[in-house]
Amino acid sequence: MTQRVLVVDDDQTVSDVIRRYLENDGFQVSLAADGAAALAAVERHAPHLVVLDLMLPLINGLEVCRALRVRPDGVPIVMLTARGDESDRILGLQLGADDYLTKPFSPRELVLRVRSVLRRAGGGTPPERPEALTDGNLVVHTASRTARLAGADLALTLREFDLLVHLMRHPSRVFGRAELLEQVWGWNFGDHSTVTVHVRRLREKIEANPADPQRIVTVWGVGYRYEPAHA
Repeated sequence: MTQRVLVVDDDQTVSDVIRRYLENDGFQVSLAADGAAALAAVERHAPHLVVLDLMLPLINGLEVCRALRVRPDGVPIVMLTARGDESDRILGLQLGADDYLTKPFSPRELVLRVRSVLRRAGGGTPPERPEALTDGNLVVHTASRTARLAGADLALTLREFDLLVHLMRHPSRVFGRAELLEQVWGWNFGDHSTVTVHVRRLREKIEANPADPQRIVTVWGVGYRYEPAHA
């Protein structure tokens, strides 16, 4: 099945370059030049992934990201940001973007990032060996990519789910942010704040008190470890 990608950018030159590279890699690509058109295109085309610029007319990229994250299909998002817009990039990750690139960027790298995100979302990969990870009232099923806390479904983004599974599979082991970036995101380089933001979001969803986390514990100066609630 050909995978569909929606590219949202108001710079026609950038959109055309991205479309050419993605189509050469076998994707079906549609374009939108503003936030309102992007949301309409998601309804119309049901893309498997959205490449989303933050600086958009009518509705900005952050608001588009927020709107997409309340949809039940959980479409993955790769954000495009200007190099100096660190606060917007972090906010985008907090809203649930799965990956990001800063402008100017390599179109080939963007294609690789799109492939990586779709692969982790289950596009074109064999079904994962069924596995249930249980920690007290937290239950995670890896094959169906579902998680429940105290019987209620957890709305986790692609990266949040992968991060939680990775930590639960290695209880009490300390991971540095660079390690998590490589082992969960598949990046050999990148901004470590990406990990920090996702840990914060995960804590908000699985901890009784995110300000005093009991499961995802900070090891100061090193990184994070998962401490089972019912070891």
